[in-house]
Amino acid sequence: MNLSPRICTVVSCTTLVVALGAGVTACGSGDQPLSAKPYDAAGQISFNSPTSDGGKAVKVDPDKPLEILATGDDGRITDVTAIDASGRYVSGELAADGSRWHSTSPLAAGVHYTVRVSTEDGDGAPGRKVLDFDTGTPTTQQVVNVKFGPEAGTYGVGQPVTAELSAPVKDQASRAIVERALKVDSTPSVEGAWHWVDDKTLHYRPKEYWPTNATIEAHSNLAGIKIGERLWGGNAKSLKLTTGDQLIAVTDAAAHAMTVYRNGQQIKRIPVTTGKPGFETRNGVKVVLSKEYLVRMRGTTIGIAEGSSDSYDLPVYYATRVTWSGEYVHAAPWSVGNQGYANVSHGCTGMSTSNAEWFFNNVRAGDIVKVQNSNGKTMDPFGNGFGDWNLDWTKWRNGSALVGGVPDGPPPQDRARLRPESV
Repeated sequence: MNLSPRICTVVSCTTLVVALGAGVTACGSGDQPLSAKPYDAAGQISFNSPTSDGGKAVKVDPDKPLEILATGDDGRITDVTAIDASGRYVSGELAADGSRWHSTSPLAAGVHYTVRVSTEDGDGAPGRKVLDFDTGTPTTQQVVNVKFGPEAGTYGVGQPVTAELSAPVKDQASRAIVERALKVDSTPSVEGAWHWVDDKTLHYRPKEYWPTNATIEAHSNLAGIKIGERLWGGNAKSLKLTTGDQLIAVTDAAAHAMTVYRNGQQIKRIPVTTGKPGFETRNGVKVVLSKEYLVRMRGTTIGIAEGSSDSYDLPVYYATRVTWSGEYVHAAPWSVGNQGYANVSHGCTGMSTSNAEWFFNNVRAGDIVKVQNSNGKTMDPFGNGFGDWNLDWTKWRNGSALVGGVPDGPPPQDRARLRPESV
């Protein structure tokens, strides 16, 4: 490297072409290039689209990628950082020879960006330039708003976080943009992933149950981001949840008993009756959906003809719902003689009134109810409550547009800290 005094010309300076505007030419000099104050690279910055129209600023098209080129024989780009006014980074890729940087995530519409470009000439002297621009707003677009669930509050450790989209998102590339913008953080921190239930619904859960007494926060950085053709991110209200103790109720249909554990310690064993032949209780993990002090249960709601031998119409107390189709853990005083000995219900888990009251008072939405050794089918993962935990971790991750098929480990944004993802 030549450390002697030098005179820098326009020809020897690095020229940067940014897909945004135009400027003038300048460069710096010094006796110690590596320690020199960065020269103003304004002279090497030009835009391939106008920055003004008759003195009026022109907004950049967010549909077009941000691109920075280094032209010349002895200069290169060393780093580019692009960030919007909300603190969202634009991810990008820098060529190995420093000749080109381009964005790999979409720009947001209707926001202000600041771009910091670092350069280096053939002698190692650093150059710097800060660019500012605004993006325009598309004239025709469909906005995708996000609604997080459940409602804010304290839940059991099995409660998934849900995201309902106001418009469908179908292709994988667009889903990845949405998923990257939907953030779920917990304290203590745990590994988790989104799973696309359908085109408008995502669920988020950790690899294992949430920690006890955790704080879970969900928010969206999707606003203004292009998702797909004429599809743009909209608004979302952030969500904050907390968890309580870990409460897991395990029902052994063959043993006709429910064992309740709090934080891994058994606290109660309850005689129960579950579904009889033809109405077997579903196996698998279910999440408590709600608690209803009084429910009118009728056989006609599950397809039993009125007046038949299996018909029923009963007031039921201390009913803890675990499926939308009507499976409960509830008081069943009419079957106390069978509880602990035989399965005689139409699919619910029945127990004495006093035990049902105790269960009702000790569980909350999000707690786990697991049924095993029943002759029934396995709880569906989706559509009839929260059966999310019936998918193993590999299958769960395969429902993600970001980590599906990727080996288990840190999420993509944590594996690439040196090149921040947008949103």
